Amino acid sequence: MPRKSSLFRRLMLGFSVVILSVAVLGLAYVFVEAKLTQRARTFSENKSYTANILLHLTDISHDPARMRTVLESLETVHQRLYRELDYHSHVRVRVWQHGRLLYNSQPALPDRLPAVATDKEYGWVRWVEEAPASGIVVERQHEVDDEWMLTKWGVNFLLSSPIFSLPLLLVPAWLIVGIGLRPLHSIADAIALRSDADLTPLPDSKYRELSPLVDAINQLMSRLSHRIEREHEFLTDAAHELKTPLAAIQINAHVLLSRCSQEIAERAAKPADGLRAGVARATHTVHQLLALERTQTESGPDDECPLTDVAEFVRERLAVAAPLAVQHDIEIEFTADENARVPLHLESMAAAVDNLVSNAVKYSPQGGRIVVRLSRQGDRLRLSIADQGPGIDPLLRQKVFERFYRVPGQRQLGSGLGLAIAERGAARNGGVIVLADGDDGRGLTAAIEFAGGTS
Repeated sequence: MPRKSSLFRRLMLGFSVVILSVAVLGLAYVFVEAKLTQRARTFSENKSYTANILLHLTDISHDPARMRTVLESLETVHQRLYRELDYHSHVRVRVWQHGRLLYNSQPALPDRLPAVATDKEYGWVRWVEEAPASGIVVERQHEVDDEWMLTKWGVNFLLSSPIFSLPLLLVPAWLIVGIGLRPLHSIADAIALRSDADLTPLPDSKYRELSPLVDAINQLMSRLSHRIEREHEFLTDAAHELKTPLAAIQINAHVLLSRCSQEIAERAAKPADGLRAGVARATHTVHQLLALERTQTESGPDDECPLTDVAEFVRERLAVAAPLAVQHDIEIEFTADENARVPLHLESMAAAVDNLVSNAVKYSPQGGRIVVRLSRQGDRLRLSIADQGPGIDPLLRQKVFERFYRVPGQRQLGSGLGLAIAERGAARNGGVIVLADGDDGRGLTAAIEFAGGTS
């Protein structure tokens, strides 16, 4: 499966590109500004340095030897400073007194050095200071060279600011992007926590950027809701339309056979039994479809449902199933640990109990026993129906709740809708159905677990 793109990573990459672009533009500006202002800075340095030399020499102008010593000391200090700064530009200092050359820091250089010109990248900047009273003339010439920006010191100077500022900018960007995406995660969590039948609109987002997404999801939910409603209406109408012709077929077949001679009736007995069984099966399926649709109209517990004595309610449903149990010689045993009154949607709960009991009767062997128990487990009630039938493979216990699914190899007639109806009926009352092994590992136990209510 291809790796999905990350919106968070995409936003962070965008922030990084913007920050790096700003840093590169800043470096370019500093580089250009340094080249343009290098001459002016060199000129100012010459001017201040020559003035400083004059201040040191004024009081000792009467002693040329001491003046040379002071000039050599000053030059030594500046050369050491330049070496520490990895500064490679050349500087020459010359001092005259009454026209006689007293000091030259760079005697190897020619007397005349090229001045800075507009068509050259570098040259020499010259400045001269004079003290007429003492006859001292100080000249300083400084080479203007922009190559210092390509040295280790220059690179450190230019890159130190971006290198230290990038993490300080990216960490807040990471926090801002993460916090900014939380409303989107909230919408996803709100949708994920919904049941598959909850198509109510999402609440409007307070963020203008997310409103189109919420509106689109709500419009999709509205269209799905209308489509499902139309399908339910169609299925209900179709089932109602089928009930009448099926009843007519059954009546007409009975009338037709009653008017036949005994010989014809005897020969048609087997096909007639098959016809009656087929019509009965089709009629049962139609009734099951109607029951399924009634349980699907609402999928959650109804606060307006009446408080019902669950034990008494179950006894009534077992009384309805008693004729079927007697017909199959099945004994039904019911025990209730305590009485409990809970809000029940009677029609959907009756459909759930009736289908579970009828399945237990249908799949139990002749002369078998069904045990129905009502018990409390913490704050929930548990209504279990255990039979002695063949049971259901644990691997298929989730699949049997699908509509029209029947366990392979099943010989009992049925529509494959009973457990689907029971599951939706339990859900309508805020409960779930759990399938497990029967008593002593034989048969199947189907249990409805729902809120316990009051005792």
